[in-house]
Amino acid sequence: MAKDLFSEQSKIYAQFRPGYPRELFDYILQFVENKKKAWDCATGNGQAAKVLAGYFDKVDASDISEAQLRNAVQKPNIEYHLCPAEQTPFEDSSFDLITVAQAYHWLNWKKFHDEATRVGKNNSVIAIWTYNLFATNDKDLDEIIRHFYKDITGPYWDYERRFVDDGYATSDFEYELLPSKNFEIKFYWNKAQVEGYFQSWSSVWKYIKANNSNPIDLIKKDIDNLWNDEDYKEVYFPVFLRLGRIVK
Repeated sequence: MAKDLFSEQSKIYAQFRPGYPRELFDYILQFVENKKKAWDCATGNGQAAKVLAGYFDKVDASDISEAQLRNAVQKPNIEYHLCPAEQTPFEDSSFDLITVAQAYHWLNWKKFHDEATRVGKNNSVIAIWTYNLFATNDKDLDEIIRHFYKDITGPYWDYERRFVDDGYATSDFEYELLPSKNFEIKFYWNKAQVEGYFQSWSSVWKYIKANNSNPIDLIKKDIDNLWNDEDYKEVYFPVFLRLGRIVK
């Protein structure tokens, strides 16, 4: 069963988590023959579902967090479902595409495989992707970010985070493999947006619960010394895609 680590900060998650590049979806969709229905599993606030809605007649999007779904993007052809990834209400052989964005590491891979195989059409496509720690063009700032990620909040990340760190290279993915490709998310963010993104981390919330203090405060002065409030910097998130086909 997947973990629910984001209900408490669902509004922050919706506001500050990065979206995904259009090139990622264009690459995935070239392998999808029909575009009747897609399932965005562990949809969170619908970041991937809202893009898929522009390509598919119908998008079913599911999550175990009711709070996340309350903050999800609403579109006429998206239907949200409160259910685990491994046990859904969907009919057999329903979907042309199944996606899991930034959440595959939380799933029970064997049970999800069985469910995806059940609800996916024969020769349907399954795409999972993740992004890990972002970087900037400022080496001193990047060092502070890495220190915050690895040394300050590192002990508070769940075990599954290691699969994000290796770009899902060691995750079980028992499907007929299609050629994968890496991408990049690029944004111009101000300092408040970066701090908001930090605030959405599950490790930050676990740190706060354990220590009754916010770990962002430990690096705020160092960031302030390098980053004026009114300045925007380019940030880069590497995106790692794994792509497969469901064959029955």
